Amino acid sequence: MSTSSRLPKFLKPDDESFASERDAAPTDDHVTSFVFNAHQSLNLAAQRERLPIRQYRDQILHCLENHQTLVLVGETGSGKSTQVPQYLYEFGWHTKGLIGITEPRRISAITLADRVATERGELCGETVGVSIRFISKCDPERTKIKYMTEGILLREMLADPLLTQYGVIMLDEAHERSTLTDTALGLLKKIARKRPNLRIIISSATVDAEMFRDFFNLKPKGGKDTAVILTVEGRMYAQEIFYLQEPCADYVKETVATVMKIHRAEPRGDVLAFLTGQEEVLRAVDLLREHLEMGGKDDMQILPMYGTLANSDQLKVFFTAPKGVRKVVLATNIAETSVTIPGIVYVIDCGFVKLKWYSADSTTDSLVVVPVSKAAAEQRAGRAGRIRSGKVYRLYTEEAWEKLPDHTPPEMRRSDLCSTVLFLKALGIDNILRFTFPSPPPAKNLLACLETLYALEALDEDGSLTSPVGYFLAEMAIPPMMAKMLYKAGEMGCSEEIVIIIAMMQVQSVFSKPAGGQAAIRGRIAKRNFEVAEGDLITLLNVYCAFVEAGRTKEFCGRNFLIYRNLKRAHEIKTQLTGSLERELNVPLLSCHGNVETICRCIVAGFFPYAAYLHHSGVYRTVRGNTELSIHPLSALYTEQQPQWVIFCELIHTTKLFMKDITVIQQHWLTEIAPHYYHKVTVHDRF
Repeated sequence: MSTSSRLPKFLKPDDESFASERDAAPTDDHVTSFVFNAHQSLNLAAQRERLPIRQYRDQILHCLENHQTLVLVGETGSGKSTQVPQYLYEFGWHTKGLIGITEPRRISAITLADRVATERGELCGETVGVSIRFISKCDPERTKIKYMTEGILLREMLADPLLTQYGVIMLDEAHERSTLTDTALGLLKKIARKRPNLRIIISSATVDAEMFRDFFNLKPKGGKDTAVILTVEGRMYAQEIFYLQEPCADYVKETVATVMKIHRAEPRGDVLAFLTGQEEVLRAVDLLREHLEMGGKDDMQILPMYGTLANSDQLKVFFTAPKGVRKVVLATNIAETSVTIPGIVYVIDCGFVKLKWYSADSTTDSLVVVPVSKAAAEQRAGRAGRIRSGKVYRLYTEEAWEKLPDHTPPEMRRSDLCSTVLFLKALGIDNILRFTFPSPPPAKNLLACLETLYALEALDEDGSLTSPVGYFLAEMAIPPMMAKMLYKAGEMGCSEEIVIIIAMMQVQSVFSKPAGGQAAIRGRIAKRNFEVAEGDLITLLNVYCAFVEAGRTKEFCGRNFLIYRNLKRAHEIKTQLTGSLERELNVPLLSCHGNVETICRCIVAGFFPYAAYLHHSGVYRTVRGNTELSIHPLSALYTEQQPQWVIFCELIHTTKLFMKDITVIQQHWLTEIAPHYYHKVTVHDRF
């Protein structure tokens, strides 16, 4: 979009000619803090002036005065996330309501809020606040710029459907197209029709701009456009891109080899390597540390970066390495778009990404490793070249690059929509099939989710939320099946144990995996001490109870090869869940005092759609959909003696379709606990 350099005098939001919706004070919510930097040697004011976004300040304000929606396109690092809210504040937009900025990840919201507060010479929680699940740093009177996760914004809509306390809402990193992003986009379009003076900024780093503009263009017939695109240049230095001559057999090992080649042959500059998940990141970290130990040098700082890493550990990647030490960050796609790590010169792209994929036939989500899209690969490459000319190493051939899909399918089209449907129903949107999503999900996926929610007794025959089950499931910020399990736990007298199991399922593995040798053997023996024949969820319950009995100490975790930070996080979540159950949801906190059958039956009450049986051919099959499954090698049930009937909570697709978080059940429990879903004739006919 071309915009004249000589712009008219801006209207202040206080002027009479600027129609107001309603002055609203910000509500106290949840918050935390965070950082981004590019010119560390300059003072903060000079750093702000050097950002590419600065030269577009007047155009941004001009566009917002003349259009309801601005689609702001610019690569990460251009300054969109930190500077646009400040420009709005400096020009007085905060006088008509909060300036809200949503981020797809907790760590992004935390670091950006902290950075903006620092630039303003304040502490986070004053003018600049941040709100994420379970944490809030907002002052009801003083906070005017509010960073938050998309989930927090959606939760606020339940209490205030028109978001009347906000004057401007900025959806940052909208190109990631998560389910929460698309839900927020669809609802903001509805709100925009009711509140013509609400300003919406859609911040995107890729070429989805036209789609976003057309989606929000609410112009009447013969009227002017209500949405406009403004493109901001972001990358400041050139890049060289290298491809492999031949495909590699193991991209984790190839990543490690490439890091070592860069470290030995290339001039100073930090390295960022993209892998698909936590396990690969930790494996690469271990391999690199082995290389360093063998070389006898300590000139490389190796840091992991993935979504479930503790906030304090994630923040380490933003700190400058000691002099003479090269920082190497091994990351999942959390570092692809949402955060910009200072000092990166070299980027290694493994060429794959782990995505959730929903099957309407089996009504299950599975994690699938698939080739990265061209748009995502370009986004990864954009991490290099921020401080000087950068280099990008793609661990695939140029021919493979040409065959990659242009875009990653939006999460809305490939994931379980049960939580989304529940939320929309709670907002009073009854006809989900006709709801305006930016990328409508397949009708069969929506219908499968409606069927699942009906089976969970969250919806009635008319598709309305039931009371109290439906409203309870919609209120809980956990997946519906877990929420149903928790609801039934109050009736079955095992809510204390179920709260612990749910808290443990919210964190990554609590078992550490020592790299090889005697340590690996001791780690496996230690894990066996907690494992039980009833399965993984009861094993997690054992681990937590032992951790609490031992005083929640690091020493206990060290002796038993457990990950202290994950167990500590699980304890925090358990405390928060317990508090909300007692205060708000009227679920009694009761213990079954070790009655394992009661706990297992309660698990069936929530996860009964995810039942599988051992087929006579030696593989497991889902009761619904007849999909072939295998027990995950890390499961407590990965033994020669396989149980006949199981319930699983998650599927992972690598070489096979593996079940995770498995519980052994009795066949007759299915018909007793979920008679509306299973009947005996169908069960016996499976054999």
